[in-house]
Amino acid sequence: MKLDYGLAGKKALVCGSSAGIGRGCAQALADAGAHVVLNARSADRLAAAAAQIGAGAEGRVEWVVGDVTNAAERAAILTAHPDIDILVNNSAGPPMGDFRGFDEAAWVAALEAGMITPIMMIRGTIDGMIARRWGRIINITSSAVKAALPLLSLSNGARSGLTGFVSGLAREVAMHGVTINNLLPGRIDTERLASVIGKVGETQGLSYEEAARKAAAGNPTRRFGTAEEIGAYCAFLASRQAAYVTGQNLLVDGGEYPGL
Repeated sequence: MKLDYGLAGKKALVCGSSAGIGRGCAQALADAGAHVVLNARSADRLAAAAAQIGAGAEGRVEWVVGDVTNAAERAAILTAHPDIDILVNNSAGPPMGDFRGFDEAAWVAALEAGMITPIMMIRGTIDGMIARRWGRIINITSSAVKAALPLLSLSNGARSGLTGFVSGLAREVAMHGVTINNLLPGRIDTERLASVIGKVGETQGLSYEEAARKAAAGNPTRRFGTAEEIGAYCAFLASRQAAYVTGQNLLVDGGEYPGL
């Protein structure tokens, strides 16, 4: 018997959902019965993703093109879809490298994408959720929030800033039936991970295959996670069963984080 997450009739906007983790979240929400709006910058990739996600899903699937880091495009998306019940903030990570190699513009861009844009998306949707006495905000951040990673200084800084903001806001809105949580993926088999592995391999003089094997071997599960596994966690956090979970940073990393 399939578990009913109580998402029928709920409308979800999933940012960065034409591929990778965002797509995994969109698929899981649609399978759970939510009306899912995919968002990314490429119409072709969105159309293909929507067709595949919608096939056999219980919920309705549509898509909207737009760059949420652009204020005008972000406003257009939110104007077209003012009744969002579930917001999934997700974006590609910023470039890797030693922090000395990044100028001020690079830091501003990283903060814009990784902290300010999610905050603006929350700002544009949360009052409607409060008025309806139900809402879910799920931010896809990174396991680096718990344990900062070398060469990811831009991401470490931006995502940690978002984490601090969410910690306060989640406790302000919980009384209205709105929860805000952060999902912290570890090494998930996506294009982004492939890029990170390639960069690390270069610094260590390893081929991509050698670097990938080494990275997987460093995880207790001896493998990388999948976008589908992140999606399942995302759907749970959106569910009625997770109504008492808020303000949390939830690791999905195969046990790699060594802390308590």
